[in-house]
Amino acid sequence: MDDFNVMLLRIAGKLSDTDLNSMKFLCQDKIPRKKMETIKSPTDLFIKLMELTEISKDNLNFLTELLQHAHRHDLAKEVKEFHEPSLSREETSIEEEPEEDQLGQAFDIICENVGKDWKMLMRTLGVTDSTMEHVVYANPYNLREQIRQCLREWKQKKRENANVSALIKALEKCRMKLAVAEKLCEKLNLSHGIS
Repeated sequence: MDDFNVMLLRIAGKLSDTDLNSMKFLCQDKIPRKKMETIKSPTDLFIKLMELTEISKDNLNFLTELLQHAHRHDLAKEVKEFHEPSLSREETSIEEEPEEDQLGQAFDIICENVGKDWKMLMRTLGVTDSTMEHVVYANPYNLREQIRQCLREWKQKKRENANVSALIKALEKCRMKLAVAEKLCEKLNLSHGIS
């Protein structure tokens, strides 16, 4: 099995509908509109870009740029690592610290428990209304996915300042303290002083 295709499949599996729409938007100058309408999944997009020789095993620059512009720096990094395997495994394991795991778990808890007041939480975190509108448009009937995509946007914007304690503070500000923040602390075994 070709490592290149395996890598593309892995990347495709991590892309949301919002990510795909952003990438398709960025490829308008490469792919004619009629053909663009037939692209329904990330793998469809990758196949089309390979046909156009925009991406290949030896040329991953376009794919890397595409992912970066779609704010998926994590996946752009994966593509770079495939291209330059000299990036040591040690480097990647240092970056995937427990905080990253905790943030993922925190996202799950928030998606399950926040409900209809989610926009208030996103505004408190600094996610813009236009970002929320874009996410809702891309996932019209899936509240959990809307919340998750907005949390991802927040994480990419805040980078190292995107952490569990920042989420808990925002939840407290929104008076969601009792319901969600405590559940978060309890599930992640945090001794965060909830005042």
